[in-house]
Amino acid sequence: MDVTLLDGGMGQELVHRAGDRPTPLWSTQVMVDHPGLVGRVHADFFDAGATIATTNTYAIHRDRLEGTGMESRFSELHAAALSEATAARAQHGSGLIAGSVGPLRASYRPDLHPTADVAVPLFTEVVQQLTGTCDLLLLETVSSVAHARDALAAARTSDLPVWLSLTVSDTDGTRLRSGEPVAEARAVAAEADAVLINCSAPEAVTLGLDIVRDFGKPFGGYANAFEQITEGFLKSKPTVDALRMRRDMGPRAYAGYVMEWVGKGATIVGGCCEVSPGHIAEIARRLRAAGHTIV
Repeated sequence: MDVTLLDGGMGQELVHRAGDRPTPLWSTQVMVDHPGLVGRVHADFFDAGATIATTNTYAIHRDRLEGTGMESRFSELHAAALSEATAARAQHGSGLIAGSVGPLRASYRPDLHPTADVAVPLFTEVVQQLTGTCDLLLLETVSSVAHARDALAAARTSDLPVWLSLTVSDTDGTRLRSGEPVAEARAVAAEADAVLINCSAPEAVTLGLDIVRDFGKPFGGYANAFEQITEGFLKSKPTVDALRMRRDMGPRAYAGYVMEWVGKGATIVGGCCEVSPGHIAEIARRLRAAGHTIV
């Protein structure tokens, strides 16, 4: 079977390598303070076997830049992230670039998602920044049906393929973080070219994939390796030091989950936060050993 291998968690990898104290701007701040580091992370994921570089644009939203002193640098930050990804691909000699579109306002907070008349124009502005450089759009960590609908409406202003990536409850993978059943996203997901589940515990991703594989689309998953999403991280302008890495989710353990997903028919897999190039290399090794072709 042909399997597309995504990269891993850019943001956490940047924070670990930079050694800086995390800020609410997270990977955006590291990109500004350490030029070239994003490109090196992309390169390491390519070298590990990933066939897609996900741009470091997840958190570059107008509303996330408010009050940070970077409000005027919206386009500049997108250009910097795209430049790092394209340079890494050129060095590697192959691969696709997925334009990451993260949630507005905050991750895992569907209650903060604005009304459609506000959300769609904000998402559309990001999509316009990514179109022209990226090979596809990756709508990440989508936590509610409304979020999915608004992000897809914006993404469809571009001609690029669109992958919708839902995030589910860590304790009940059959539900989005909004509490809505994953199955309720099926009608909206008809507008996507593939449906994924990301930034949830691997065990929860496994449950969610049992549902989205019936959506009639290519599907897959890329989990995080956090212990859990803490109350501290759900506060206003959180920092990632409110989260802790799972100690039982090394490359071999994580790859075991990924191979289970592939066994269910998943054709797009990879990793999210705290999934390193070492994890991706182990997944690549396991996929090849099982007779799959990484594309």
